[in-house]
Amino acid sequence: MNAFPTRRASELEASAPQERWLVEPLWADQAVGILGGEPKSCKSMLALELAVAVASGAPCLRRFPVTRPGIVLLFAGEDALPVVRSRLEMIARASGVDFVRLEVHLITAPTLRIDIEEQRRRLSDTVDQLRPRLLVLDPFVRLHRIDENLAAEVTPLLAFLRDLQRRFQTAVALVHHARKTAHVRPGQALRGSSELHAWGDSNLYLNRRHNQLLLTVEHRAAPAPEPLVLELRATEETLALEIAGSAEPLSEDLNRQVPGTSPADRVLQALSGAARPITRRALRESSRMRASTVGQTLAQLLQDGKIEEENGRYRLPPTMP
Repeated sequence: MNAFPTRRASELEASAPQERWLVEPLWADQAVGILGGEPKSCKSMLALELAVAVASGAPCLRRFPVTRPGIVLLFAGEDALPVVRSRLEMIARASGVDFVRLEVHLITAPTLRIDIEEQRRRLSDTVDQLRPRLLVLDPFVRLHRIDENLAAEVTPLLAFLRDLQRRFQTAVALVHHARKTAHVRPGQALRGSSELHAWGDSNLYLNRRHNQLLLTVEHRAAPAPEPLVLELRATEETLALEIAGSAEPLSEDLNRQVPGTSPADRVLQALSGAARPITRRALRESSRMRASTVGQTLAQLLQDGKIEEENGRYRLPPTMP
């Protein structure tokens, strides 16, 4: 016999209350999750704020306590290393942290592809060597060349990151883009497969509403704090996100106006969030509709000139906003 090992629930080790949080109440200890938001919503700045706080033990956003500080490993795929250094230094100054001693370690390779086995091994070896408390990967789109809309292609990459978390007891923060659309739950606006939203233990979402930058927190196994309004504030020596106050709750009118209630809206939302033309199967998964409904909707949208099709893949016309 080759049965799986089992233990009675009462025999399992209980988690220590003081180790429940990495950053309370923003990120659970050893949690994987998404730091998501629409374009130009300061996602990378928030990721760096999280990195400085965990690496130094200083409160995140100058308010939220870090329960378990430690080394942070960061891959910044969209910004030059000197730019990342400058931003980290300015956040450190705003937090009263000695930048020279800050334990944020950057992967300096120009590319990191977790859809390639050899690079997955290198990342695993790097995590094994440093044993970071937090791994930050920014952004997801630079880590692969898969179709983000297909769950079958996204799931193995998320499974790899979950495996890193479990093997090395590290938290993983994955920066990812969201569509420019309103949703009752911000996680539903994440670009690509719904597997991304489902994967996270702790998720942070940034979006702009009424000229305000809104931070929403979501946890799998803990209550979330109320949404907060953030501001990017600059002085001669600092550039950092600061808490400006609590956010007003969404009104019932706004909830009723959330787009995506019709099949056509759902398909158009999926296409607007796609980095490249996508297949009918991918549209079906992203919009969560039956194959027959997707087929009828695509036919009507093609007839109306609202979408284009080439070689079995669909996209918005170049002139359509």
